[in-house]
Amino acid sequence: MSDRKSCLIVDDSKVIRMVARKILQELDFDTMEAADGKAALDASIEKMPDAILLDWNMPVMSGIEYLRELRKLPGGDRPVVVFCTTENDIKHIQEAIESGANEYIMKPFDSEIIQAKFQQVGLL
Repeated sequence: MSDRKSCLIVDDSKVIRMVARKILQELDFDTMEAADGKAALDASIEKMPDAILLDWNMPVMSGIEYLRELRKLPGGDRPVVVFCTTENDIKHIQEAIESGANEYIMKPFDSEIIQAKFQQVGLL
């Protein structure tokens, strides 16, 4: 059993998931991926991740809808959720935090940004 932390990468862009996966694996995370909020919810029910890198705008179920559902699940209060989006106005940020997000990063992101945020929230 590995004591590595797991991170669920939720984004409808395959490229962004690939970039995030590479960064997170370099930071020694086991990664899982989902292309929308519904798939992310199913994945979370199956195995609750330690961290979630979450996109806002996705088909089927948006990031914010997923986050609200996640926080209602048994153990759903545990994952550290970092919103990752192009929506950077204060209204969106407040809504994300009120819905249970722990942190917020802007796209495009790089390894340094993810590392800094994950350190801030105690994941590294």
